[in-house]
Amino acid sequence: RFICIYPAYLNNKKTIAEGRRIPIDKAVENPTSAEIQDVCAAVGFNVLLEKNKMYPREWNRDVQYRGRVRIQLKQDDGNPCLPQFPTRKSVMLYAAETIPKLKTRTQKMGGSDQSLQQGEGGKKGKGKKKK
Repeated sequence: RFICIYPAYLNNKKTIAEGRRIPIDKAVENPTSAEIQDVCAAVGFNVLLEKNKMYPREWNRDVQYRGRVRIQLKQDDGNPCLPQFPTRKSVMLYAAETIPKLKTRTQKMGGSDQSLQQGEGGKKGKGKKKK
């Protein structure tokens, strides 16, 4: 019993009509299938990454939006593989909660904060020149 999780399910940039399946306040900004795979494999799921699959409602064909993750949620007898994750929604919420804590995310955030501060400084300077 494998379930599919597409990055669109966890993306806070998407509406429910575009495929988001969890509340927007719990969703992540542009998650990738590789990040979902890392998080689920770390907790102990049997995970399979299919890189060339696309979410049908996804209009953007970029590599960033490609891929889906197949996770074994239940065993053959119908019992959950991991008792703390009985449903697909519980897996999606866990993944969305854990992805921002990944090292790749925290390092990227540190770099972008510096560039944002520099950009704001430039805008302030331009504003003063106009006056």
